[in-house]
Amino acid sequence: KNKLERQGIKVYTHAFTSGYPNDVDTIVSSQGYGANSYIETHNKLVIVTGPGPGSGKMATCLSQLYHDYHRGIESGYAKFETFPIWNIPLKHPVNIAYEAATADIKDFNLVDPFHLESYGETVINYNRDVEVFPVLRRILERITGSAAMYKSPTDMGVNRAGFGIVDDQVVQDAARQEIISRYFRYGCEYIMGLVDKDTVDRTAFLMEEAGVKPEDRRVVGAARRASEKAQKEKGKGNEGIFCGAALELKSGKIITGKNSPLLHAASSLILNATKDLAEIPDRIHILSPNVIESISNFKKNILNMKTLSLDLEETLISLSISATHNPSAQLAMEELRELSGCEAH
Repeated sequence: KNKLERQGIKVYTHAFTSGYPNDVDTIVSSQGYGANSYIETHNKLVIVTGPGPGSGKMATCLSQLYHDYHRGIESGYAKFETFPIWNIPLKHPVNIAYEAATADIKDFNLVDPFHLESYGETVINYNRDVEVFPVLRRILERITGSAAMYKSPTDMGVNRAGFGIVDDQVVQDAARQEIISRYFRYGCEYIMGLVDKDTVDRTAFLMEEAGVKPEDRRVVGAARRASEKAQKEKGKGNEGIFCGAALELKSGKIITGKNSPLLHAASSLILNATKDLAEIPDRIHILSPNVIESISNFKKNILNMKTLSLDLEETLISLSISATHNPSAQLAMEELRELSGCEAH
């Protein structure tokens, strides 16, 4: 707050709403939404965004509605909700991918019971929206003094994503890849202590539900085979640890890399990929030995680091320095842009 205000940016804070979620009388009062400052706006349409779920977007909007109606301004509220997509099947891979993306906060999709009751139409929503809707409807009715403008949580959402699907098979395939990717991401975050075991187990279940397995991501098997090969090759691995990495070029070709006392697996992978794209023979080294030696010496004798092998960032710095006097390194560096958007593991 202080940092923003000292840069001339006006800041409003939103306090915990007294009475929320059950005491609507307190919520819609001077002790509830009325306790927050009114945010002055000038445009007819105001977009409220936030860093993620549970960040206070809805509460901010409802607080504004409360203040608007007290000022005689009849404002409204709607949600831009991309996922889950309401007008595709509950178990469509895209909707399962949404559950995988929010496994850490334990979201799950379901048929919107309020929409089904009001319109006789089966549409898809998610648990938090459905659970809070009865309270939200009462809050809106209390603020506006009339019947709620929405009959279901799906009514509140502005979502045209389903109508944008022109090739459902392509979308399904991409969604399945996203589910696998989330499984690996949560696996890493579990090791780092950022998520619990239930999150990893949940994504494993969702993979099974979508009919996919980790190996359905092409680069996974290639990376694992590279790791196995590293154990049999002289000069590969580092302090008994053998890692493999794989990347799928836009052409569909798979490139692999292995770790060594000199390079991390990801570092080796990127160098191999750029050399392949630049058509540089494998026997030609593109990193200057002097640069590598200098960085290793810096890590060992200045930073007192135990691991001297270069990670990806250090490798790219070495490549950029080597490019100043090595034409092959310059050619390889120019191919780095071609790796943008490629799948890797």
